Amino acid sequence: MTMQFRFLPDDALIDGAISDDAIIALRRQIWPDGAVDIAEVEEILAINEAVRAPSQPWIDFFVEAVTEFLINTSQPRGHLSETQADWLIVRMDRDGRLDSPAKLELLIHLLEKCDSSPERMKAYILVQIERAVVFGSGPTRVAADPTGAGTITAHECALLRRVIFAPAGFGPARVNAEEAEMLFRIKDATLGADNAPEWTTLFVQGVANYLQGWQGLSMPTPDQEAAHEQFLAGRNPGVGGFLAQMVRTSPNGFLSAVRTTGFGRRAPARDIVAEGRSDFAVTAPEQQWLDAHVQDDHQIDPLEAALIAFLHDEAA
Repeated sequence: MTMQFRFLPDDALIDGAISDDAIIALRRQIWPDGAVDIAEVEEILAINEAVRAPSQPWIDFFVEAVTEFLINTSQPRGHLSETQADWLIVRMDRDGRLDSPAKLELLIHLLEKCDSSPERMKAYILVQIERAVVFGSGPTRVAADPTGAGTITAHECALLRRVIFAPAGFGPARVNAEEAEMLFRIKDATLGADNAPEWTTLFVQGVANYLQGWQGLSMPTPDQEAAHEQFLAGRNPGVGGFLAQMVRTSPNGFLSAVRTTGFGRRAPARDIVAEGRSDFAVTAPEQQWLDAHVQDDHQIDPLEAALIAFLHDEAA
């Protein structure tokens, strides 16, 4: 592999591992101008293909550099485009799979940092984690990992939680039908296994979120963000920067701030958070969905029992 970066140590890559000195050298070459250009990011992606045993310092650098490039080149800023997502997935994918924990962490980090992204990127990530759990191989498993197929680890639970509730994708703090279906598939594939204790909590909270119809925050679309930025460009720069930050942080940020500190009163918390459904009752169609999944194997397993108990307590 030809590296265009200067001053890399001769032993930068040995047996699929990159040295900490090489990572420091890369940082020194990339960050002085405060930006990552397309040539640099292409080289970083190429190096990552050769790093078969990524260390945490390498993963941190890889994720930071590629994220910086994509966010800075997104229009409007912070909204990952269809073209960017297609380019990234093509560069990450190997026959429909991710073969590196660095790649998985990059995709998840982008969902957390961006205001929006194409839905298929989030779906692609979830497929990778589900496959790793069901088949016992993938970006969440390493060669020395004794965890077998049909078992979910604490690390995989944490990754699933990050993806499901990430700001970009289907919606922040919202579980949709496809995600709830995925949680049930993983539940069925891992029943009776030595799963992480976090799995029961994630399954119950995730499916209950879908059934209770919580909508979470409604982030601005890329078109709305672009129009907003154009409007602010013609206003006072100081005020525009302040408002832009509030809107980017939360579409209800300005309203929340007024409700919290303005008009001589402090509103209750329910007025500050984004509005969801007015109650947490399970509707008739949702009950039918749940019944179909619970009765599919003609028995109630421990996780289904925990979910039913949780919904009953919430309704009460």
